[in-house]
Amino acid sequence: MGFIGLYSCGVSGFADRKKNLAIQLYTIRDALSDNPEKALEKLAALGYRELEIYGYNGTFFGKNKTEFQSILKNTGLKIISSHHTTGVMDKSAGTLLNNWEQSVEDLNFLGAKYMVCSYLFPEERTTEHYRKFPELLEISGEVTQKAGIQMAYHNHDFEFEKWDEKGTIYDFILENSSSELVKMELDLYWISKAGLDPVAYFEKHPGRFPLWHVKDMQKDSKDFTEIGNGTIDFKRIFEARKKAGLKYWFVEQDSSDKDIFESISISRDYILKNHFFF
Repeated sequence: MGFIGLYSCGVSGFADRKKNLAIQLYTIRDALSDNPEKALEKLAALGYRELEIYGYNGTFFGKNKTEFQSILKNTGLKIISSHHTTGVMDKSAGTLLNNWEQSVEDLNFLGAKYMVCSYLFPEERTTEHYRKFPELLEISGEVTQKAGIQMAYHNHDFEFEKWDEKGTIYDFILENSSSELVKMELDLYWISKAGLDPVAYFEKHPGRFPLWHVKDMQKDSKDFTEIGNGTIDFKRIFEARKKAGLKYWFVEQDSSDKDIFESISISRDYILKNHFFF
C-alpha cells in the first residue's frame, strides 16, 4: 500500500473511533528548528492532530502566540499540553520559577489543557531539591488551576532510584504532592527501562495518570524504537487505562536510526491496527 493509501486508512480509522492521534513535538525537534510551519504540515499530513509542545520561552518556536495560533489553525493541529523545566538551572522565561504566570496566560490563549514539568537537570537531583520539589509543583499547579489548566510531572528513569526504605523518588513526589493540583504524565518507556510496572502504579494511585508518553524499547540495546517494534506490552498497560485515569497520550520517539517521519509513520500504522489503543 502506498503513502496515500496508508494516510487514507489512518484518517478514516481515527474518524470512525472519534480519536485523534497525538505526538510530543520533541520527536521532530530537528525539523521544527529548520522550519516550524513545514514540520507541522508534515505531521498533519501523516494524520497527527493533537500536540504536546516544548521549548516555550516567551515565544513558540520563534513565533508569538498569535502567529503560532495561525499556524495551528492552518494545519488543523491542536495543543493539548506543554512541557516546561523548573527554572532552577535554566533561568529563561517559560519555566516554573521564571515568568510562570505569563506562560500560563499564553498557553491558555492557545487552548492547552495541561502544563507539565518535563525534566530535572542532573544538578537538581539532590536530596535538598527533591524535598522542595512537590511544593514547587503544587504552587505552579495553583497558578495553572486558575486558568483551567492541569499541572503535571513527566518522569524519566532517575525518579525510580531509591529515596528511602519506603520507596523511590517518584513515590516521594506522588505521596507529597496534592493529587488534585499535581497529576502525572507517565512515560511508559522510562518506567519500563527502570524495571517497574506502570499498572502497579495505577493500582496504587488511581486516577493520577491522565497523560502518558507512548514509545517502545528495543530488546537488547534498550534504545528507543517505533511503537510495536519493541518489548513493551502496550495491550496490558492500555487495559488499565481507566484505573490510571488516562485522558490523552502522546507518541514520542527521542531518536531513530531512520528518518524520524518514517518512524512516526510506522508507529501510526501499528497503533491503527491495534484497537486496544482506543
